[in-house]
Amino acid sequence: MKIKILLFGITSDLLETSSLDFEVATNSSVENLKRELLIKYPQLKNIESYAIAVNESYADNTLTLQENDVVAIIPPVSGG
Repeated sequence: MKIKILLFGITSDLLETSSLDFEVATNSSVENLKRELLIKYPQLKNIESYAIAVNESYADNTLTLQENDVVAIIPPVSGG
């Protein structure tokens, strides 16, 4: 099934894009998505942690993705 991935901050820089159309298996969880992303885009291993939002709500690893979900990858932000 197809989902849309939005990239922010360092994730956008690493993948040189701000969004991806991504294919995942039916009944994939956020955890499955993270594994698939690391396989396809190993440069994401450079990020120690990041938050995931699905359809503009923060999601944990157990959330099951649905067709046409919009998933945002939100890296840690520093500043002062």
